[in-house]
Amino acid sequence: MQQLTELSEYQRITTLLKSYFGMCKFKVVCMLVITAWVGMALAPHSDKTLLSQVMSLLGIGLLSSSAAAINHIVDREIDKKMARTRNRPLATESVSVSSALIFASILAVLGYALLTIFANQLCALLTLAALVGYAVVYTLLLKRATPQNIVIGGLAGAMPPLLGWVSETGQLGAEPWLLVMIIFAWTPPHFWALAIARKRDYEKAKVPMLPVTHGDEFTKLCVLFYTILLTLVCLLPYLVGMSGWIYLLCSGAANVAFIYKATKLMKTNSLEYAMRVFYFSIWHLLIVFVALFVDKAFI
Repeated sequence: MQQLTELSEYQRITTLLKSYFGMCKFKVVCMLVITAWVGMALAPHSDKTLLSQVMSLLGIGLLSSSAAAINHIVDREIDKKMARTRNRPLATESVSVSSALIFASILAVLGYALLTIFANQLCALLTLAALVGYAVVYTLLLKRATPQNIVIGGLAGAMPPLLGWVSETGQLGAEPWLLVMIIFAWTPPHFWALAIARKRDYEKAKVPMLPVTHGDEFTKLCVLFYTILLTLVCLLPYLVGMSGWIYLLCSGAANVAFIYKATKLMKTNSLEYAMRVFYFSIWHLLIVFVALFVDKAFI
C-alpha cells in the first residue's frame, strides 16, 4: 500500500513537472536560442567568457519561456476550443492561473537577472521588451484584433539574433537587424501555412487569422508573396559582406525549396500538405541560421 502511495505521488509530481515544462514551449524556445546564438557568433569579437555567453543565452531562453507561459495564461480559453491546443496545462486546468503567473514571473526575474549580470543592461531591457511584445501586444491585443496579427506581432519573435548580438557588443548595429528581417519575413508564411491547416480550429475559437477572414486562396497567395520576399531578404547578409558562399548556397537552396512548396500549396486543397509546408518552414529557418554560423566559423 505504501509503495502504491509513493508511486502515485511520484506520478503526480512527474505530471506536474511535465505541465510546467510544457508551458515553456521548449522546442520553440530552443529555436529562438539557436538564432540568438548565431547573432552572438556573428557579432564582433568581444572579451566575453564562454560562461558569460552560456548564461546570456540561458537568460534569453528563460525570458522566452516566461513569454510562452504568459501566452498559455492569456490564451487558455481559446486553447480549450482548438484541437491542437486543448491539452495544454492551462486549458486542462492541470495548472492554476495563479501558479502559472508565479512560474512565469520567476522565469522572467531569473532571465532578466542573468542578462543583467552576464550580458548588459541593454540586452536585458530589449529581451524584456520582446517578452512584452509577444505576450501582451501580440497575444492579448493583435491576435484577437486583426488578421495581420502575425505580420505586426512577428517582430517580437524575430528579436533573438539582435539580442545575441547586443549581449556581446552592448550596442545596436545595422548587421543584426538583417537577421531580424529574415525571421520577420519568415514568420507570416510559417504561421499562415499552419493557419490554413487549422482553419476550423481558429474559426471555432473566433481568432481572426487570415484564412478565416480572407479565405484560403488569398492566404496561399500571401504565403507565396512573403516566401519570395524572404528569399530577397536572405540575400542581404551576403550582399553586405556579412556572410560568404556557404551561406549563399545553403540559404539559396532552402529558399528555392520554400518557393516551390509555396507554389505547390496554391495548387492543392490538401490540409496535410499545408502542415508539411509549416514543418518545412521550421527546417528552412534552421538551415539558414546554421549556414550563417558555419560560414562565419569556417570562412
